[in-house]
Amino acid sequence: MIVRILGEGQFELPESELDTLNELDATLTAAVQEGDTETFERSLGDLLGRVRDGGTSCSDEFLGESTFVLPAADSTLEEVSALLADDGLVPG
Repeated sequence: MIVRILGEGQFELPESELDTLNELDATLTAAVQEGDTETFERSLGDLLGRVRDGGTSCSDEFLGESTFVLPAADSTLEEVSALLADDGLVPG
């Protein structure tokens, strides 16, 4: 699967990472819904870190479609709240 982090680029990750990403996304989503800025910042960092560490950066020339898009590392709680779908940022 291809995951885009806004402002950074795309990363290719194995499908086996999806469950872990969903767990991290659930923590992030709960923090956004509760307005817990401290947990939000930590959770966003954890989610983006997992994508960076578990994936391989795609070349700048790669034009493939992203499976899903994650916010930039410096996004605010309010910005991420506007991006959340019913099932969070990570579908599934």
